[in-house]
Amino acid sequence: MNRFRRVAAAGVVALAVLVGSKPAFAQLVVFDPNNYAQNVLTAARALQQINNQITSLQNQAQMLVNQARNLASLPYSSLQQLEQSIQRTQQLLAQAQRISFDIQQIDRAFSTTYAPASPDATDQALIANAQVRWQNSVAGFQDAMRVQATVVSNLDTNRAQMSTLVTASQGATGALQASQAANQLLALQAQQLADLTATVAAQGRAQNLESAQRTAAQDQGREQLRRFLTQSRGYQPTIVQMFHQ
Repeated sequence: MNRFRRVAAAGVVALAVLVGSKPAFAQLVVFDPNNYAQNVLTAARALQQINNQITSLQNQAQMLVNQARNLASLPYSSLQQLEQSIQRTQQLLAQAQRISFDIQQIDRAFSTTYAPASPDATDQALIANAQVRWQNSVAGFQDAMRVQATVVSNLDTNRAQMSTLVTASQGATGALQASQAANQLLALQAQQLADLTATVAAQGRAQNLESAQRTAAQDQGREQLRRFLTQSRGYQPTIVQMFHQ
C-alpha cells in the first residue's frame, strides 16, 4: 500500500513538471492599435516632408530655367546697320560743297561773298562774287538732293528691320530679349529721326543759300545801277530834236 502511494506521488510530480514546461509558441501575440496608428502617422509625416523637399527643388530648378531665359540675348541685332545708315547721312552732311555746316565758315562767307556790294569794289569783283553765290546755290540744292536720295534709299532697309524687330519682340522668351528688341526699335526710330533732321537741314541750307543769293544780287543790282547813273559815260538826259526844220 505504501508502495502504491509512492508511485502515485511520483506520477503527480511528473505531471506537474510536464505542465509547467510547455513551449513558448503556445503564448498569444497582442496587437496594439495605438502604437500602429502612431507609426503610420510618423511615416506619413516623413513622406510629406519628402514631398515638400521635392517641390522646393522643382521650384528652384524652374527659377534657374527662368533666369536662363531672362538672360538669353536676342539672336538678331540691327545696331550695326543702323549705325552705318547714320554714318552715311553724316558723311553726306560733312561733304557739303562750298559753304558747309560750319559757323565760322558761314560767318566768313556772309562777311565777304554775301556782304553788301561795296562802292569800292570793281565791276569784275562784283561779277565774280555773283558767280560764286550762284555756284553756292546750285551746290546747296545738289547736296540737299543727295541727302534726300540717301534717306529714301534707307526706307526699304528700315522697313525690313522694323518687321524683323517686331517679330523678335513678339517671340522674345525672356525679359532681356524683350528689352533688347525694344531698345533696337527705339534705335531704329532714332535713326529715322536723324534722317529726317538731315533732310530738313540740307533742304533749309539750300533754301537759305538761294535766299541769300537773291538778296545779294538785288543789292549788287542797286550798286551797279548807281554806278551807271553817276558815271560820266552813263546816261545823261538831253533834249533831242527829232525833225529838222
